[in-house]
Parts: sequence; structure tokens; C-alpha cells
Amino acid sequence: MLYNLKIALRNIRRNGVYSVINIGGLAIGMAAAMLIMLWVYNQWSYDRFHEKEKQLYWVWSNSDHVGSWRGSSKIIGPTLVEDYADIINMTRYTMSPELITYGEKKIYMDVAVADPGFLTMFSFPLLQGDINTVLNDPHSIVLTKDAAVRIFGDEDPIGKDLIMEARDLVKVTGVLSDLPNNTRFKFAAIRPYLSLKETGRYDERWSNYSTHTYVELQPGAKVDDVNLAIKDVIKQHTNGEDLSEPFLYPVDKWYLYSKVENKQAVGGLIETVRLFSLIALLVLFIACINFMNLSTARSTKRVREVGVRKVMGAQRGMLVKQFLGESILIAAIAAAIATVMVWFSLPFFNTLVNGQLNINVGSIGFWATLLVFVLFTGILAGSYPAFYLSSFLPVKVLKDIFKSKSGLVRPRQILIITQFTFAIILIVSTMVIHRQIQYAQDRNTGYSKDHLIYVHLTEQMDKNQEMIHNELLRSGTATSVTRTMSPMTDGWNSGWGINWPGKDPEDRTIFNRYYVDAGWAKTTGITILQGRDIDVHTYTTDSTAMLLNEAAVKIMGFGDPIGQLIQDEGKEWHVIGVVKDFVIGSPYEPIPPMVIGGPAGWFRIMNIRLNGDNRMADNLTQVEQIFKTYNSDFLFEYTFVDESYARKFSDEQRTGALATWFAGFAIFISCLGLFGLSAYMAENRRKEIGVRKVLGASVRDITSLV
Repeated sequence: MLYNLKIALRNIRRNGVYSVINIGGLAIGMAAAMLIMLWVYNQWSYDRFHEKEKQLYWVWSNSDHVGSWRGSSKIIGPTLVEDYADIINMTRYTMSPELITYGEKKIYMDVAVADPGFLTMFSFPLLQGDINTVLNDPHSIVLTKDAAVRIFGDEDPIGKDLIMEARDLVKVTGVLSDLPNNTRFKFAAIRPYLSLKETGRYDERWSNYSTHTYVELQPGAKVDDVNLAIKDVIKQHTNGEDLSEPFLYPVDKWYLYSKVENKQAVGGLIETVRLFSLIALLVLFIACINFMNLSTARSTKRVREVGVRKVMGAQRGMLVKQFLGESILIAAIAAAIATVMVWFSLPFFNTLVNGQLNINVGSIGFWATLLVFVLFTGILAGSYPAFYLSSFLPVKVLKDIFKSKSGLVRPRQILIITQFTFAIILIVSTMVIHRQIQYAQDRNTGYSKDHLIYVHLTEQMDKNQEMIHNELLRSGTATSVTRTMSPMTDGWNSGWGINWPGKDPEDRTIFNRYYVDAGWAKTTGITILQGRDIDVHTYTTDSTAMLLNEAAVKIMGFGDPIGQLIQDEGKEWHVIGVVKDFVIGSPYEPIPPMVIGGPAGWFRIMNIRLNGDNRMADNLTQVEQIFKTYNSDFLFEYTFVDESYARKFSDEQRTGALATWFAGFAIFISCLGLFGLSAYMAENRRKEIGVRKVLGASVRDITSLV
């Protein structure tokens, strides 16, 4: 063993340039693969750290006409626990940004509401407080450690009073450890679900699928049996009016398998994880091909060693072990360099993937994984050279008749072609990803995003909205103002149950519901194709007026939609106009049919078209002053619509950036190997090159020849 190690080190030192190329190529390939696999493991581990992982399920809903979706009614959780013995605990969960006030300090934080079972079902350690009581009082709140420090500094938060949304007084009853980055739950504080009753946001309508419900099963309970038992629970409690079926979705599929059809997982982020796992293997394989090529190309330097050792009695198996040992040693050196490269590149990589990846060098699992990785890479890279070099016959070697052009050239050519084929596949795939992103970015949204901002409405703003509206226009800061149910970039309400003249009774088309105030088309730049915009100030009947988009008109089959009557959510609406389709939701999906109701609906957003003739900074300063006057209890928080729309591409842009970087690594490694082969070829043709130079060939001629 020690003897073979000495031989391996001597060969590495003797062939300095080629050793650097071999080790450098392997190190880059291993570093790229390690980075990707760190990200893959992080994605795979989402919410798999909970102690009760095998017993936790998310309650989804399914309908033959609509498909599967994540929402459930607020009443289904307590009903399932009460009526089905296999379901022993449940929690409902929603989250929204809220203003937290402590003395003079005001901070917006993401605040979740959940039932007490949340903390016993999921493994989020409680640092302070009693896990059995911290969420029992509707006026209590539990903070994460980071949130507690941001609000209280070094003070003990337990028992302190906070004001939520400038209205609700709550007491801090517990402090959670900060949430890990590999969980779908993202909140800074959590309040009891019963607090929704205090704020008038709680209802027990079975048809309102506005919350997320999670349940815990008895140990040993079979989820298929439970799904069969609960499938008719909604139908039973709505007297057959709602035929939707609830089903339980396991915790290990929540994150990676987010696309569900007919209760079955059909895709999601797992597709990206598989893609990058393949990229990691391709990059590593390309680096290994370099090793194979250079090792076999330089076989003439070692054939006499092989011949002599075989004459001395060495068996082929011993030689295979020696050459594999050399490749594993090179892989170990490359792995050490790769680990250092990964360590220093992690901050940049975390920025690229928007993650918090790290290498836990104190973990036995890390070193065990690294050892397996080194052995795998060493054996993969050294297998062909080991069996190839050990196959030489001593007689042919000693008589110098061992060279076989077919044996030396053809496998290497195949490997080179394979190597560059993989690299080109990565490049083409990267180009396709970027073209898809560019296509979606260039898509006409159907409205004008320039100088358009939106602000979340508060009760104080809603009360003073007319004065805010008038002051914004009077000051010249804004050219138009309107309220809507949600931002222009998101739809917050959709469903079936909309009726119109001539509708097929079996039609269960899902419509996107949207509610707008006067001045909507002017403020957003929406195009009115037929009729007019909603204007309740001029037409008092517009409180029940409705606009349809082109997709809705096509589905309803109206030749002339103006004047048609639509029934929805217990109200009768009259159609006064048709608007051009505009993108709401994902820019990669078809535009859904939309019904756009007037002020009889509910509003959560104020949209402001800023005056383009003024400096943006001046506009924002003036808007802030107006809001401080009429919304003094709240911080002024705004969002540019164009920035909100751009965030829709963040995941795809990260995927494209990752693919670009690793395709670049693949090309670089391939070129590094080709450089090594070219250098070796030039070295073997040294005499030929010398003769050519004597006969008058220039450096340029020789370079072109090589």
C-alpha cells in the first residue's frame, strides 16, 4: 500500500503540467457538483426535519370539474378531529404582514395565525413559554427570537404588550427559535387562530376555501383509509350543494411536488431538482472524461512499467488496484481543493440561489458523504485507464509493438465527442431557459406599469380614502387614484358558481373575481374594448356594474355582452363594458376569464398613478406626507407595480443563472482537457516540429498545424 502510494505521488510530481490539468479539472467539476448537491439536499430537506413527519398531512380539496387546490374551509379542521378517530390533532394556518407597535417603535412583520396544535405538531422549538398554553388566549402572541430582538432589544419580551395594526392589544407569551431556511413556513410572529374572531375575519362557511389546514394522524394510521373515510365530509355538511372532496397530502411532498392533479402529485420544483442533479452528474462526468483522456493518451509513458511489473509476476488485478488507487488519490486531492473552492464561493452561491447553504465540517455525515464522493469520482475517472493500462501484454511491450491506433485513438475520440456533446446540451438548454424567460418578460401585460404604485389599505386609510384621493390629485403628485381588491399583479379570489343567460348547467369554469372602484381603467392603463369603465360618481347604478375580459366573453358566448345580467355570490350584476385581456398571476400561463365588479365588492389596495412630469423622489416624498396626515398610525409602505411584476421571474431567472454558470464550467473543463491533449500531442511531435522549423516554418504555421 505504502509502495503504491509512493509511486502515485512520484507520478503526480513527475508529470507536473498534466497533473495540474487533471487535478484542476476534477476539482472544478467536483466543486460544481458539490454546490449543486448542497442546493438539491436543501430543497429535498424542506419540512422533513419535523419529528412527526410521517404523521403530518396538509388538507387539500379536489373537484372533478376544477382539479386539486390547497385551500380548505375554516371549519373542516375541527370537524375532522371531532368525527374521525385516526385524526388526533389539527391546526389552521394563514399569514399576512401586520404593523407591530411597541412604544415609539413601529415594524411591519409577517404574522401567522394558527391553532395551538401548530407548536405540538411541528418541530419549532419554544425557547420561552409553555408550549401547551402560549396560543390559548386570543390576545396573545409568540415571537421568533429574531423578531423579539428587533422589537425589544435586550429586554425580556415575556409579558410585554404590543399593539397590532394600531388596534389590537396583545401580550407576548412565548419566544420561538428562529425558523430554519428549509421550511415552507415563513413568519416572524404567530397569533392564535381564535384572534380572527376578535377581528371579524372568521366564518364557518364550508364553501370558503380561504385557509390552510394541517392534521396529525394516529401512529400507524393509513392515509388511504383516512382519505376514503373523509371524502364525503363536505358533501354531507352542505347537503350535496358542494361536491368537493378533501384529501390528505403528505409532508414530504408539500414543497417539491406542488403540482397536483386528481389528488396525485404530477410535478413542481422536483423537475428543477432533477434537472440540476443531472447537470451535476454531467459536469462531474465531463471532468472525469478529462482524466480518462489524459491518462490513456500518456499510456506510452507507462507501458514499459506495466510490462516489467507483469514479467516480475504482477497480476492484472494488482495493476488495476494500483491505477485505481492513483486515481482515487488524485480525486482526494481534487476534493480537498474543491471543498476550499466551495467554502469560499458559498456566499456568492447563496446570493445566486437566495439560500442559506453551508458546509457542516463538524458533522460525521459530511465527511462520510465526502469519502463516498471521492471514491465514486476516483473509480469513475480511473476505471477505464486502469483496465486499459493493465491490459498490455509484456511480450508486445518489450518488443515495442504494443501500439494500436484503433485502441489508442478511437476510445479517446469517443470520449471527447461525448464530453463536448454534453457541454453543448447544457448550452442549448440554457439558451432555451433564457428564451422562455425573455418571452414571458416581453409579453404585453395589458396595462401600464410605469409610475404606478400600490399601497395596502388600512381601516384608517379606508375611512379617509376620499380625502387622500383628493389631496393626491390636488397636489399634482398623482394623475389618477383608484381602489381594487388586489394588486394588478395578483388575483386573490377565484371560483365557479357564476351564472349567465344560456349557461350550461354542467359548466364549472373557474373565473377570477376582481373588484374595482371608479377610475380603474384610467389609473392602470387598461384598454376598454366595448362600453365604458365603472364610474360610481357619475352613474349611481354602477355599484353593481361589471366588466368582463375577452376570455370571459368567449366562454360565456355573448355576441353583445353589454347589458347582460350576471349572478355571482348572491348578487346580480349588469355588464357595462369589456376590457382587453391583461396578465394577472403567472406570466407563463394563459390569461383566465375574469369578472370585474364595481364598488359593491371589497377593497384591499389603493393604486396611485404618479405624475410622470415630477421627479420620482419628489412624488414619493409628497405621497408620504399625505399618508402621514390621514394614516398617521401606520408606516408608509408602497410597492412599484413594475417591481412586483419583475419578481414573478425571480425563480426562473435563478434557474437560468445557475444553468449558465454550470454550462460555463462544463465548457471550461472540456477546453481544459482538450488543451491537455493538444499539449501532449505537440510534445509527441517535438521532432517533427523541429524539422519543420529548420525547413523554414514560422511559429504561426506550427501553431496553426497543431
